[in-house]
Amino acid sequence: MAKVYTTEITSDAIASDNPIHQRLFKAYVVAEQYVTGDVLEVGCGEGRGVGVLIKDAATFTAVDKIKPLIDDLQQKHPSGKFISMNIPPLNGLADNAYDRIFSFQVIEHIQDDALFLKEIHRVLKPGGIAVLTTPNRKMSLSRNPWHIREYLPNELKTLAAKIFSSAEMKGITGNEKVMTYYAENKKSVERVTRFDIFNLQYKLPAAILRIPYEILNRWNRNKLQATDNTLVTNIHHEDYIVVDEATNALDLLLIVRK
Repeated sequence: MAKVYTTEITSDAIASDNPIHQRLFKAYVVAEQYVTGDVLEVGCGEGRGVGVLIKDAATFTAVDKIKPLIDDLQQKHPSGKFISMNIPPLNGLADNAYDRIFSFQVIEHIQDDALFLKEIHRVLKPGGIAVLTTPNRKMSLSRNPWHIREYLPNELKTLAAKIFSSAEMKGITGNEKVMTYYAENKKSVERVTRFDIFNLQYKLPAAILRIPYEILNRWNRNKLQATDNTLVTNIHHEDYIVVDEATNALDLLLIVRK
C-alpha cells in the first residue's frame, strides 16, 4: 500500500508517531457508535479508520486528494467507494445522500471552511449527523504551517451553528500518561522555539516553514522516544478521553445535525 510518512500524516508503522496516531485513531473509536446507513468519510488519508467505519455501514464512500492512497484503499476495501478529489466542493456527490459523515483533522487544512461545512450539510440527509475533529488552538505547541487555521471551541461551534440545525462541541483530551507526554513534548518544542526571537514562525509564509517544521518535528518525536521509549510506545487510544468541556482538550470534537 502507498505510504505517506510525514509528521502531518502520522503512521502506525513509525514508533515515535504512536502517541499522535493513537490520538487520531481515538476519533474513529468515538465515531463507531454513530455509524449507520450510508456513510461518507471526508479526508480518509491512509485509511487509518476505514476498517472501523466500513464494517457497520450499509454503504461506505471516502474521499481524499491523494490518488495513490485512494487507489490502494479501493483495492484493500473493495466493498467501499473511494474517490480522489480536492475539497471543497464535494464534486459529484449528490444532495441528501449520506446518513453519517465523518471528517477528522481536515477542516484546519481548508481555505474556505464555511464552504466545507456547507458541502457537508448539502450531502447529509435530513436528520443525519456529521462528526468532525480538529486541533484545539489553545493546546498547540507551535504554528503548524500545514494548517490554514486552528480553532478555539466557540469559534468552530459558532461557525457550524450558522449552517446546521444543531452543533454540539465536545473535546478529546488525555489521561495522566498522555498529558505527561504532552508536557515533555511542550518542553522540547520550547527549547527549539526559544531561538525564534523574532517570532518568524508566525510571520514567514507557510510554504517556507514546511520543510524545517517537518525536520524539527520528526527530530523532536524521535528524541522523545529515545528519552522515554516506554512512555511513547505504551500510549493507547483508550488513554484519550472524550470530555464535555473542550476548553483545555487536545482536540475539538464537533457533532452536528441537519
